[in-house]
Amino acid sequence: MRAATADLFATPFVAGLDYRDAVLTEAEEDALITRIDRAELSPFKFHQWKGKRLTQSYGWSYDFESGRFTPAEPMPDWLLPFRAKAARFAGLNPAAFVQALLIRYDPGAGIGWHKDRPVFEHVVGISLGSEATLRLRRRCAIGFDRVGVPLAPRSIYHLSGEVRHDWEHSIAPLDHSRWSVTFRSLSDKGRTLAERNDRSRV
Repeated sequence: MRAATADLFATPFVAGLDYRDAVLTEAEEDALITRIDRAELSPFKFHQWKGKRLTQSYGWSYDFESGRFTPAEPMPDWLLPFRAKAARFAGLNPAAFVQALLIRYDPGAGIGWHKDRPVFEHVVGISLGSEATLRLRRRCAIGFDRVGVPLAPRSIYHLSGEVRHDWEHSIAPLDHSRWSVTFRSLSDKGRTLAERNDRSRV
């Protein structure tokens, strides 16, 4: 599939991408935003740089400063119903999602081009608050293939396979606040590191 650069904000098919509107009710969205705001959020750090978005990891954490993949505090009970929704959407067992990331994007905050760390496999995100566009790009012979997927409030998306491994994604800074919850499963590499970590603590 080759999308023209001018068609950035269309919603084309990309292998491995699934999306659905209205996975939550407005009441569930409000409750989840309140929970996120009450969590111990801290600025995202990448080496010596601090991002504007605020985050909190559960289950497992990847430290971009040290490159270490380490256990984090357990996923709280209030997140488990949302993990179950994410798992049903992705067709996976809820237990497969062993990591959760809370993010609050205050006005002016976004996230640059990246792929999720190779310790993770399936990525499911729930989008809250302001509408945003999930921008996707893949390098090609003449630059990049580019597409954009509008993320409505209370929507959900799943990245797997081609879009997970071959495409980068980003979200441009917004004028209004947005929140998200991302659930991730472990890749073979992640499971190997997790097992090694468990053995080292015995």
